[in-house]
Amino acid sequence: SLLITGLLGGSVNGSSGRAIMGWFRENERGFAMSVRQTAVPLGGGLGALVLPSLALAFGFGAVFGVLAGASALSALFAWRWLHEPPTAGEGHLASAVAGPAPLRNRDVWRIATAIGLLCFPQVAVLTFASVFLHDFVGLGTAAIGASLAAVQIGAMVMRIWSGRFTDRHGNRRQFLRLCSAFSALAFAMLWLLVLFGPTVPGGQLIWLAVLPVVLIVAGISVSSWHGVAYTELATLAGASHVGTALSLANTFVFVGFFLVPVAIPGLLHLWSWSGVWLAAAICALIARPIFLRPA
Repeated sequence: SLLITGLLGGSVNGSSGRAIMGWFRENERGFAMSVRQTAVPLGGGLGALVLPSLALAFGFGAVFGVLAGASALSALFAWRWLHEPPTAGEGHLASAVAGPAPLRNRDVWRIATAIGLLCFPQVAVLTFASVFLHDFVGLGTAAIGASLAAVQIGAMVMRIWSGRFTDRHGNRRQFLRLCSAFSALAFAMLWLLVLFGPTVPGGQLIWLAVLPVVLIVAGISVSSWHGVAYTELATLAGASHVGTALSLANTFVFVGFFLVPVAIPGLLHLWSWSGVWLAAAICALIARPIFLRPA
């Protein structure tokens, strides 16, 4: 049942992106797509705050009941509001130039690959930040929950801001390359703090206070670009190929969600947390040149 739930939940990404391409103009799509992308950090933030306490108090049956209710409410909203635009085939939808089929479009593959790579460090934060903060930094449950909520809320705010900012300035490609570079820098700082911080004389308390802050900054940075990247990808693919292009990118994303939790225990065994955050920095750095240069 969990497999079916995941398959059905993952299938909505391409269709919702196509709806945005149909209903919004070129200078509105980055903001609209970024609002759509806030669903992930918003849901993650609410889940981090609510679900652990719910599971402790009432068990996992209550957790899955709440998730089922939320899914039913989402289905109701989609049935009520998500329709084809009245100008389908014209107007807004036609304003996105249709290019070659996305699976034969080199630029589409480049952006989809970069999206997948940049998700690797994001998944590392989402899946193992709590373990890092508990086992390595020594934080308690409340502080860990607050840190993860800060990452998700910060990511939500930054996604909306970045969509609006790039709509106004027309600099989506430049923003994506800059975001990749800044994320690589943030994870490199985290790597250095983990590697050399404990050896600094008299700096133990400062080191323990700085580590969660740097992790939060890195997590927000590597989670802030999604709406901008998906908008650029959809624009390149053209209105008639949006679903395929976005689904291609989401396939790379879900590969990251599968591989990263499998790979991190091995990295921890070989190189401890310094190896994990160094690998995250390398992934973000590699993604930068794969994103297209500004036109």
